[in-house]
Amino acid sequence: MTNSLIPGGLLIAIEGIDGAGKTTLANRLADVLRQAGAEVVQSKEPTTGPWGMKLRESAATGRLQPEQEVDYLLRDRRQHVEELIAPTLARGGVVILDRYFPSMVAYQGATGLPLDELLAANDFAPRPDVLLLLDLPPATGLGRIRARGDAPNHFETEQNLQRCREIFLQLQLPTKQLIDASQDADAVLREAHAAVIGEVTRRLGSNAPLDDEQLRSLQRLATASLA
Repeated sequence: MTNSLIPGGLLIAIEGIDGAGKTTLANRLADVLRQAGAEVVQSKEPTTGPWGMKLRESAATGRLQPEQEVDYLLRDRRQHVEELIAPTLARGGVVILDRYFPSMVAYQGATGLPLDELLAANDFAPRPDVLLLLDLPPATGLGRIRARGDAPNHFETEQNLQRCREIFLQLQLPTKQLIDASQDADAVLREAHAAVIGEVTRRLGSNAPLDDEQLRSLQRLATASLA
């Protein structure tokens, strides 16, 4: 099957505290959209690039100063946007991100840095067409982390995750869709899938000019089934 290209691409960001099920949802949602013919590129932040790895290493060895974390995250995100996100969207692909700039606002905002300044620092980053916020209590997320055999890292204390959760919930971003992540994975996928189909359907109903192939691509995605 030839990949269906979407005019302007489709940027889906999956957010939430640790243990919310972001990676599981990203993988399953990507499978559904690929089966519908979309070109799907999955990625995550921090990335495995040089700046992202500095952040990943600090999760195990001890957190950096908040300002240093912000500096590394912004450098990592600029590279991510330039090398992967923007080119994929430009050619009409779907990008699914496991964490994006809202995580920086939540996690570094939880240290006391001003939320409005953190948001403004990310003005260069394309805004998600669909922002899926997986919400659950920190104790539940930590229980899941331990159940899979991992030890919580320096970012994953219950107190810190509670502050992050509160910031995620208060963020006013236009495409944010709140999903109860304490549900089972199938229920979370159904809600996420419905949010994506809603965005595709909105584009079909807009007055934006579409050629025949673009119209067919959107129609295929709009009728994508979970079966």
